[in-house]
Amino acid sequence: MKKVLVSDALSATGLAPLKEIAQVDVKTGLKPEELISIIGEYDALLVRSQTQVTTDIINAGKKLQVIGRAGVGVDNIDLKAATGNGIIVVNAPTGNTISATEHTLALMLAMARHIPRANASLKSGQWKRNEFVGSELKGKTLGIVGLGNIGSEIAKRALALEMRVIGYDPFISMERAKKLQVELLPFEDLLKQADFITLHVPMTGQTKGLIGPKELEMMKPTVRLINTSRGGIIDEEALAKAVKEKRIGGAAIDVFSKEPCTESCLFECDNIIVTPHLGASTAEAQELATSDVVKQVIDVFEGRPARYAVNAPYISAESLPVVGPFMPVARTVGSLVSQLTDGHMKNVTIKYCGELAAYDTTALKALVLGGILEHISEERVNVVNADIVASQRGLGVTEQKESTCQNFSSLITVTIDTDNGKSNTVAGSLVRGDVHIVKLNDYWIDIVPTGGYFLFADHIDRPGLIGSAGKITGDADINISYMHLSRQKARGQALMILALDEPLPEKQRQQLLSLPDVQMVQVVKI
Repeated sequence: MKKVLVSDALSATGLAPLKEIAQVDVKTGLKPEELISIIGEYDALLVRSQTQVTTDIINAGKKLQVIGRAGVGVDNIDLKAATGNGIIVVNAPTGNTISATEHTLALMLAMARHIPRANASLKSGQWKRNEFVGSELKGKTLGIVGLGNIGSEIAKRALALEMRVIGYDPFISMERAKKLQVELLPFEDLLKQADFITLHVPMTGQTKGLIGPKELEMMKPTVRLINTSRGGIIDEEALAKAVKEKRIGGAAIDVFSKEPCTESCLFECDNIIVTPHLGASTAEAQELATSDVVKQVIDVFEGRPARYAVNAPYISAESLPVVGPFMPVARTVGSLVSQLTDGHMKNVTIKYCGELAAYDTTALKALVLGGILEHISEERVNVVNADIVASQRGLGVTEQKESTCQNFSSLITVTIDTDNGKSNTVAGSLVRGDVHIVKLNDYWIDIVPTGGYFLFADHIDRPGLIGSAGKITGDADINISYMHLSRQKARGQALMILALDEPLPEKQRQQLLSLPDVQMVQVVKI
């Protein structure tokens, strides 16, 4: 019989099906050294957010087949170590959707009607009705940043409250937004127009500090800001200062940059409501999250693919020698074309040429979509949910296969079409075992992704342009490790690629864009 260790408090009801097929030991509050000493006995480990599943714990788990996180994020699990040890990691990305949605609405209503302050005032023996004149939600504009599972559910409920709903999410199609009855706007326009703003994005390099002093300055002086997603997305000191100076109306914060959080500048402001990360803290959400993870653990034990596996997609033994090496190519191509695309994505076309065309490419499709969505979604796309996630975001996905291949034995080409009629195409392959990006739109190129920053500039080839670009980066003390130039003809359309040791600030990007004959400048990380 399999043995399962539950090291955080999980729903007993949700664990019940697992107890029918395995020995389930619930041991909460274990110290790291205690966990390391016993984990070698177990085939599965189930946690929430308290247990930190480190490399040492994973290495000690010699029998571990699967680690389950009864929640959305997997920040407390070393994914790299788990994957390296052949351990499947699963989570429950939809288990807390309704719970987080309702908590967000509760905070919005509490702010609008000053409920926490009115409650405290009355309980202290004061009857001050005139000090707590509130605001109706009907007719107000709600700005939703991030229209994934939770953002979409909030939109539905806000419409029932007769609010105008606007949204920002560059990775959702116009068709999907229309179905939700959400008006998509650029980020800055949403900040300027909204009466309430709620954030529902993952913590990534792009979203850290998403709301800072500059963004707060754009908002209405009466706006109320809500964050039930991740701490660190809002600059907490800037927010506290803006509320104290009455430059915005207030805020409701459920998540903090460091947790547990018992001291914060946010606690000093009467117009900021705080709760201790309660978004998923309902009996229903905890039971559903536990149940989702338990089902997947049972699937893994019985040899079936897990629905929400967050690491290595399943590949058959037959396909592995050919498909396996192209897994990093697929994710890299998806990530690059996503970062280069401006506008709301509509369709994704994935083309496999050469030897790859003869094999099952389901896993590669999942990795392409994972690369496209990795900057904006906590949902790790895998072979089971790839089509579901794409469908939820209104993305049409088409796969094409061609047995012949120009220049390479195999090639993965990804094209993203947007609602503005524009498209971007990126192709990648393997050269001597390394990932190479070999084509961007009409340009044949050859760059090796290094995990660093790359500048792409579309321009007219002319003398002096490369020197001008080098001077701008040099004056900013940014080193160029190498450059690549592809042109269609002398003094014709060309593409310049600079590999940078550091990210290029927006000021220098604008300087490059202002150079004569430069049409596009984008900086990406691959």
